[in-house]
Amino acid sequence: MGAPSSGLIAEMFLQHIEHSHLTNLTLKHNIINYCRYVDDNLIVFDPNHSNLQMILNSLHPKLRFTAETEDDCTLNYLDLSIRITPTGLRTAIFRKPTFTDTIIPFNSNHPIQHKYATVRYLYNRLESYSLQQSEYQQELNVIHNILHNNTFPIKPHKPTTPNPNKHVTTHTTQRWANFTYTGKKLHTSQTSLKERTSGLHSVPHTRWPTYLRTKTDHVTNSPYQGYTN
Repeated sequence: MGAPSSGLIAEMFLQHIEHSHLTNLTLKHNIINYCRYVDDNLIVFDPNHSNLQMILNSLHPKLRFTAETEDDCTLNYLDLSIRITPTGLRTAIFRKPTFTDTIIPFNSNHPIQHKYATVRYLYNRLESYSLQQSEYQQELNVIHNILHNNTFPIKPHKPTTPNPNKHVTTHTTQRWANFTYTGKKLHTSQTSLKERTSGLHSVPHTRWPTYLRTKTDHVTNSPYQGYTN
């Protein structure tokens, strides 16, 4: 443990075990589905057919599997909560009981890119997972509460689709100046200088949903304006 190669060696070992035994186990013990992320496995099988946990622990003397079975037709895997319903499977975002809604506060002395990194992650996960409408709205409310509790400004409406035909002004000649980040005053100075000269540019903007509004939304072509995904 602790060596840079530890993760690679562990992954090679687990893949060797899977390639050596998984096909035989699937046919012999009626495994319907098997998937793995690092050391977390999700296995769908018939528990009345065999004791799969004991069989997996017998594959190698250095392997020890612990099992968590579904409770009330619900099983948590990674950051997903999977629930079995009469019409199929429904998924929702899972958070541990020890979860806190603390992220980098909006009014803290951190670069704006660092603050919005978590925000982009939350919205990207919301849009990437296949959630039903009720679970989608529930997660959206959780995200809004997290942003509100960390003093982020939130727009009450959903983002609009950007106009693909809108012309974006570009500059053929650019000169770059580096500043050491010292807080909001530097960000204000950068914005002011950018408005006054075409020879000073900030790092090209990243995109995040327009649920959010920063203090520089009124600045045209500001690198910190909100955009839709």
